[in-house]
Amino acid sequence: MRTSASSGCWPSQPIMRHRPALRKLRRPRIALPHAGRRPVSRPASSGYILAMASRNDIDFTYTLTDRLFRLSVGELADFSGAKYDGDFSLTLEEAQRRKHEFVAAQLGVPSGGRILDLGCGWGAMLAFFGTRGISGVGVTLSRGQQAADRRHGLDVQLMDARTVTAATFGTFDGVISLGAFEHFCSIEEWQAGRQDAIYAAFFRNVASLLPPGGRFFLQTMVFGPNMIPYEAIDMHAPHLSDGHVLALLQKTFPGSWLPYGSEQIERNAEPHFRLVAKESGRLDYIETIRQWRTRFGQRSWHKLLLYARLVPRYLTSHDFRQAFVSGISANTIAFERQLFEHYRLVFEKRREPA
Repeated sequence: MRTSASSGCWPSQPIMRHRPALRKLRRPRIALPHAGRRPVSRPASSGYILAMASRNDIDFTYTLTDRLFRLSVGELADFSGAKYDGDFSLTLEEAQRRKHEFVAAQLGVPSGGRILDLGCGWGAMLAFFGTRGISGVGVTLSRGQQAADRRHGLDVQLMDARTVTAATFGTFDGVISLGAFEHFCSIEEWQAGRQDAIYAAFFRNVASLLPPGGRFFLQTMVFGPNMIPYEAIDMHAPHLSDGHVLALLQKTFPGSWLPYGSEQIERNAEPHFRLVAKESGRLDYIETIRQWRTRFGQRSWHKLLLYARLVPRYLTSHDFRQAFVSGISANTIAFERQLFEHYRLVFEKRREPA
């Protein structure tokens, strides 16, 4: 099964910065020869992530760190890019609230309406719409997120966001997805030439959930104009090179391959939707990550106890060490170098298919 967790962009690497004990336990580096083969030809044990973004992948990234996130950012906090609109004097909460209001304004769902959140994360958008008298259903593949959401009375189901149709929960007045779309295609599926078919099927399903004129709000990362060839993504590439940074991100978000620009998304939505609004959130995301890292850096006894519980995982999991304790904010670097871009897209269902 694929991901429907709200991925956001993990503020790499919060654990390393605040666990001196983990630094002491770090194993010595072993020099490995750089192989010139394509990464796809290497065995999975070499560290190249080839599997689809499965429930296990999502649990690795989100359920494992569920408690740490909630202790740092809040029980019902967003784990997707905030909306600063150039005003970086805003607090993280103010910028996230601005995003909530923007999403609500774009959907135009009245009180008494019903929305679906595909990849709902820790339920921030569902909770916001609830304050406006709008009921919501969310889906995620993270067991930790689902448990946290249900403790707050949110209707959240554990399932693949790509498979939801009108037969699943009925129809809705609006649909949203913030930070999940980037996980819908795996590296293997991209290599097999299936990326467009996956996106086209997803938009077809979303269209089945909406009435004519109904809107779908999509916030997602995409590959930026400076994205490098896949063959150059390598854990053994020069330290902090583009190839090394992207390899670290594959460790943090296993099984995922981004869309190639917003154009690929728009092309696959075209038969069922017309694009009514589009804006870049790349700079907003850089600031969001900076704010997240600050929050994760604030110590507490609860966090120290949690870090202690993660020591066995640190000692036994090579993937965990590379994903979470490298000390590198790979996400920030990818956005700054425009290896990644970030878009907010508003689609409106056509009266008749194109």
